[in-house]
Parts: sequence; C-alpha cells; structure tokens
Amino acid sequence: MEASIACCSHGMLLPRAAAASQYSYSSPSFSTKIIKSSLFFGKPQSATRRSSIKPSKTRRRGVGAIKCAIGDSLEEFLNKATTDKGLIRVMTCMGEALRTISFKVRTASCGGTACVNSFGDEQLAVDMLADKLLFEALNYSHFCKYACSEEVPELQDMGGPIEGGFSVAFDPLDGSSIVDTNFTVGTIFGVWPGDKLTGVTGRDQVAAAMGIYGPRTTYVLALKDFPGTHEFLLLDEGKWQHVKETTEIGEGKLFSPGNLRATFDNPNYDKLVNYYVTEKYTLRYTGGMVPDVNQIIVKEKGIFTNVISPTSKAKLRLLFEVAPLGLLIEKAGGYSSDGHQSVLDKVINNLDDRTQVAYGSKNEIIRFEKTLYGSSRLEEAVPVGAAA
Repeated sequence: MEASIACCSHGMLLPRAAAASQYSYSSPSFSTKIIKSSLFFGKPQSATRRSSIKPSKTRRRGVGAIKCAIGDSLEEFLNKATTDKGLIRVMTCMGEALRTISFKVRTASCGGTACVNSFGDEQLAVDMLADKLLFEALNYSHFCKYACSEEVPELQDMGGPIEGGFSVAFDPLDGSSIVDTNFTVGTIFGVWPGDKLTGVTGRDQVAAAMGIYGPRTTYVLALKDFPGTHEFLLLDEGKWQHVKETTEIGEGKLFSPGNLRATFDNPNYDKLVNYYVTEKYTLRYTGGMVPDVNQIIVKEKGIFTNVISPTSKAKLRLLFEVAPLGLLIEKAGGYSSDGHQSVLDKVINNLDDRTQVAYGSKNEIIRFEKTLYGSSRLEEAVPVGAAA
C-alpha cells in the first residue's frame, strides 16, 4: 500500500510503500520515518516527539538583526526569520505536504471527468488527495489547533495547543479544473494564532503561503513580523532553496482580468478593462488565481482583478484564498482592495465569506478603486499612470 506522503530518499522524491492504516487524524501516515531526512530545531525529526517541543509565543525580531540570504534552505530561513518554533514546525510540515502534492499532480491520471492519483489504496481526485495530505501535515505538526479547507469548510480539531498554537485555513488545489490542460495550479494557506478563524481579519495572520505547481515547483511565503515575500524552489534532491525576495511592487503594464463576464452588466468594470486594452497593457491571464497573483510578485508589477456584477456574484473566499494572498502581496510591497479597503482589513464573519478583489501596485489599486467607485482611500496628489 502506498503511503500518503512521498519520502525523500537519497535526494529523490519517491512514493513509499508501507502497510499504512487508512487515513486518520489520530494515526496519520505522515510519520517520522517518512521525512526523517528533515531537521527540526537542530535535531533529527525522527527524534522529535509531541512532548519535546514546547509552545512559544511569536516574538518579533529586529528587522536589521538577522539577514536571510538567497541560497538558504527553508529551515535555515525560518530559523533566522522567527523565534517561534511552533510556527517553524507548521511551515516546514506544510512544505513537506506541498512537495508531495507537486509529485501527485505531476503524475496524475486525467480522464474525461477528473484527474486522479493514489492515496494509500484509494484513487482520489487530486484536489481531495491534496486536501487529505494537508490535513495530515497539520496534524503531524502538533502545533495546529484547528484547520479547515475549501473542500471541508468546517473546523477540524488537529489536537494542537491553543496557547502557542495556530489555526490554518487552506485551498488545497486552486485551479484543480485545469490540471488536465497542464496549466499551473497551486495551494493557498493562511496561518492565524490560537483557535479562531472567524471574527478575525487577514491582518491577524502570522503567516501565509502558496505552493505553485508548474514548470517549476515553488513555495512562496510571508511572515507577519519579517519583511518581504520569499520564494523557495524545490530542487531535484527534494529540498527547498531560497531563490527570491520581493519587497516592492512597482508600476508596469501587465493585467490579469478575472470574471470578465461581469463586464456585461458592470459598466465600470467594462470601462476599467477597456482602459487596459486601450493603454496597451500586456494580458497575462491563465484562469488560475495562484499563477496570476504569483506573477505580480515575481515580475514585481501588474494588476489582478476579480470583480462582481448584479448577475455575477463573488466566488473567491476571503478565508481560504483572498486573505492569505493579500498578506503575500502586501508583504511584497503591493496593495490589495475589495473596492473600498484592503482585503486584510475585512472581518471574516463566516468560513464561507466571499468577496471581489484586486491585487497590484499602489497606482493600479488607486485606478481600480476610482474607476469602480469614484474615489480611492490611497489617492495622493501625484499622477496615477503605469510606467511603460
């Protein structure tokens, strides 16, 4: 029976054969044997037990105190960026899950109705497989109190502590409907302190990240108390290596207009899209939110929009998608908006709350808000125009 998490053996990502029990939070197949090559807090992970790591409160380090270097491993980066060992553990375990999801997506068998792969002795659609892998990783971290996903929008008790622990919300495989066309897809997640995922805002997140499964596999993350948004590349030997830091989103003529059907009965959105075309912006839109938002961080310019209309309602979920991506964009030096305010300031009242959104540079967000609603909270006495 194939275990649910691929193992890293001699630098290779290989499925692991084991007589594993059926998927269960209480007896996860995400075991110490599977990722024994990883290190947590300077000790081999195989020696790390639930009781051996005590919860610690997130403490802010001075921005100039420690410099994270390009070329650092994920573990090296995290140990420099935060003193919270629980957060390090959560982010590292999620990295292990992202690595395995990448393998499962890459080797999925796509038929007429779904793309599937193996999970133990089951054949699952890849989005449900990703969902189970992420829940297992969070359970195994021992620092996650509650978790919920877009596929399972109910709080699941992961057994971690409230004090010093975290709650995590995730979209396991954003863009799962385009896996069969071989487009880039990804995972999105946000990490909140304690045991609350409602009555909070995106600004309360202590970390957010996305895994991007394309020609390259990357892990893009941001920590609340550490500057920048950081990209890690999955190397051939199965390790994550720090390859890019983004701290500024500049001006540039690049646009990704989601939900274009809304232009039919939202004249202001139609006007905005026509502006992009008239001004000869470059259209870069895949239909996958993860790659379309990630390109703003990688290219350090551009605008992503997903706007509603009377007949085209909001589809993007604030908790699972919009707020985590908002933290990634704003830590990278960009801006976000629901038309009136940063998406990080929107209160998450229900797990299924939905919203329209725009991400991009400051001037592009000003233009977005002014075109749709006549004014912008960000407007200053400076020209608003994208650079050529």
